[in-house]
Amino acid sequence: MTDVSGGTLRRRPAQRRSLERVGRMLDECARLLDEAGYEALTTKEVARRAEVPIGTFYQFFPDKQGLVRALALRNLEAFLTRVTARLSAVRLSDWTEMADLAIDEFVAMKRSTPGFAVVDFGEVLSSPGGPALKGTERMLDAALENNVIVADRLRAIAVELLGAPIGPALDRALVVAVEAADAVLKLAFRSCPGGDPELIAECKRLVRRYLSDHLPQG
Repeated sequence: MTDVSGGTLRRRPAQRRSLERVGRMLDECARLLDEAGYEALTTKEVARRAEVPIGTFYQFFPDKQGLVRALALRNLEAFLTRVTARLSAVRLSDWTEMADLAIDEFVAMKRSTPGFAVVDFGEVLSSPGGPALKGTERMLDAALENNVIVADRLRAIAVELLGAPIGPALDRALVVAVEAADAVLKLAFRSCPGGDPELIAECKRLVRRYLSDHLPQG
């Protein structure tokens, strides 16, 4: 499994006060992304709005990119937590039905989570439906694209909680599924600010059918 937790922060907050400060800086980063976009985001303004000295900002984050990377990781962990919670509350007839649930949670976060429309899992979008800024496809890991990391984390959930078939076929299929969902959902949010419901439904159908056709079920 990929591990993107290391190296995100310059130092890990150990005390409650430090945790709260880091949380406030990430919160303000998210709000500023919604208000002004990535290009207008500055470390100085984040620190001012979070009510922390600029020196404190640089104790935890090397620069603006490091701050956004940490926000993307927080978003990914929140998404995975939501997916896991939903899985514990429903009974699926087949593990591939996880696709609908994951897409629902992603769409819900696009609509309600501050900053998520601009930076979801690392890629920085000029608008909710893209295009993405060049060079942000590897925000979480210098060697791996963001979608590969997302697919890997979803694979772990599918295997551990739903008994998905372990092996390279699953790894490859989930990368394809995440890439396909990403493209169609970008189209959905370009077509409608809240995400076009018909395109979201098509995205679910496409991904679920692909996974069902390419992998054994159970």
